[in-house]
Amino acid sequence: MNKTIIQSEQAPAPIGPYSQAVQCGNLLFISGQIALIPGTDQLDQESLSTETHRVMKNLQAVLTQAGMTFAHVLKTSIFLTDMQFFTEVNQVYATYFSEQFPARETVAVQGLPKGVRVEISMIASLG
Repeated sequence: MNKTIIQSEQAPAPIGPYSQAVQCGNLLFISGQIALIPGTDQLDQESLSTETHRVMKNLQAVLTQAGMTFAHVLKTSIFLTDMQFFTEVNQVYATYFSEQFPARETVAVQGLPKGVRVEISMIASLG
């Protein structure tokens, strides 16, 4: 197995023992991103929409580092601390994709790192 660690300066550094992303062949596995502002310990949480945009921008930075875009995304996993956030998060999320949306699940969880309300991970492919 030939795997490559992907690290973008434009996305937050990992806050634990994991990589921003791992590429294996044509597949890219992006770790869950939260609304951390890259290069800081600050969260971008002015509103739920702002928080979701920051998460998507962080994911975009990792995709870009790997030479990919949202068009390459096959699957996403969205974690929310309250399912009442679903509609607002969904509206922001949808603006980052064209008509061909990736497969996805959205689940409510008891808590997320640093007390954020949303975390999203992705699997993408070049081929």
